[in-house]
Amino acid sequence: MSKEEAYERALVGKKIPVLTLDNKWYKLFPNLNDYPKVMKLARSLNDLLKKQGKLNTETKEIKNLKKKLMQEIVPMADELEQNPSDKTLEKKLDENKHLIEECNQKLEDYEDELLELPAQIEQANRELMLATMEYCYERMQSNTEDIVEIAKWVADIREELKANLVKKQEMELYNKQMYSYMHDIFGANVIELFDMKYNPLEQAPKKPEENK
Repeated sequence: MSKEEAYERALVGKKIPVLTLDNKWYKLFPNLNDYPKVMKLARSLNDLLKKQGKLNTETKEIKNLKKKLMQEIVPMADELEQNPSDKTLEKKLDENKHLIEECNQKLEDYEDELLELPAQIEQANRELMLATMEYCYERMQSNTEDIVEIAKWVADIREELKANLVKKQEMELYNKQMYSYMHDIFGANVIELFDMKYNPLEQAPKKPEENK
């Protein structure tokens, strides 16, 4: 089974939120320009959402216009009935009727598009979700490999650090013993002739009672 098939199976029956409307989704892709495939799918989804929003807005505006035109028709029809020779009023009435027909046609066209858009948005959103899951899977796989490698490096460094600490302590002890031996054999005056800049006895941490 391919990854895509596995993702599809995992999404069966699950309602997917519109990803580009979720701020958390954008945190996965701080800079969409770095992910061309995801960016293209996100733009397609956003275009459909914008189209849906525009159609809803225009549908509302057309309905309001139609309502206004129809409200104007009734008094104009009554007035024209009383003044049948009023050509200006007759022309205005015909214009309103024509505009209402245009409104009806647009509303019908918009309704058809609005009925199709939810399915298109769902499909575009699903494709974006699959691309997102693929990216996340690959990123987590890569991170896991790096985590294992870093963990090994840390473990090796700890072992090296322990070995160096033991080596340091052994060298400090050897210096202390060597200085003490030289002091006992040659005496303080002779040791001073060598201008010993490092006195391990003085450099060694003092016990609390020695500081009193």
